[in-house]
Amino acid sequence: MSNTVVRVAEVVEEAPGIRALRLVRADGLPFDPHPAGAHVDVTGPTGILRQYSLCGRPDDTASLLIAVKREPDSRGGSAALHTVSEDDKLEIGEPRNLLSLAPEADRHVLVAGGIGVTPLLSLAYQLQADGADFELHYFARSRESAAFVSLLEERVEFRDRVRLRFGVPRADQPAVLRELAAGLGAAAHVYTCGPEGFMDQVIGVFAPVVGEAQVHVEHFTAAEVDTSGDQPFTVELDTGEVFEIPADKSILSVLTDNGIEVFKSCEEGICGSCVSGVLEGIPEHRDQCLSASDKAAGDQMALCVSRARSEKLVIELY
Repeated sequence: MSNTVVRVAEVVEEAPGIRALRLVRADGLPFDPHPAGAHVDVTGPTGILRQYSLCGRPDDTASLLIAVKREPDSRGGSAALHTVSEDDKLEIGEPRNLLSLAPEADRHVLVAGGIGVTPLLSLAYQLQADGADFELHYFARSRESAAFVSLLEERVEFRDRVRLRFGVPRADQPAVLRELAAGLGAAAHVYTCGPEGFMDQVIGVFAPVVGEAQVHVEHFTAAEVDTSGDQPFTVELDTGEVFEIPADKSILSVLTDNGIEVFKSCEEGICGSCVSGVLEGIPEHRDQCLSASDKAAGDQMALCVSRARSEKLVIELY
């Protein structure tokens, strides 16, 4: 996939440590509309590539909006994007979507924690445009630390849909979430993004009510996995090529080392760029990008982190 050069048209300090960047194409052409909940790869001024959710209107072809939180343990990605100024150039990839809206849902509940509001804001724009029944609950430590508060309060179409929940301690959040889950029907779907502990609480409260497959999660960080018991296995491509995967290497790295072109980005099981089809065998899912129903189906996997439960996998590259 080719990258697009973009120009930073606007920089807004949304909150301490959080800045919003509005991006336009450097060639002056419009963007294509993107699916709600999508994210893009962004290559910053230091050449480091990271993924950021698109938090503007999905039908906005004039610009794209991302929000960048500067993490204290940043490996250089977020820190670099906190140095860019208006008119600086960046490169972005094509939008990819891992947090899709469920068209069959009769009600949508969006639950954001901190900077996790970014993909959910995009979903809210789409749901509003569709005339769908939805609500957005935004948890943050304080009003001052939250992003896009003015937008959520000032846009008339969001006022009756948004509940800002500032200063609720983590220990008290499950009780609030249980109140939100009360009365939800079997056709309701829940979408959440935020810190891992926060999302675990959301899943723990809502999954017993609507079903785990109807709680959709967007992860920002990779899961910690114990690899001490990893075993070698065999991978065969649908073209007939066969590769042995050692215990200490991923499918992605072996394929890449052998000259097989696989689209990749985060290489941590978050972005979904290397997800490929599984034709035979049983994958052991270790990613944070496929949904619970996708993993249960067993017909696709993330090549960068997932392994095999069977001795052999037959896969097709997307």
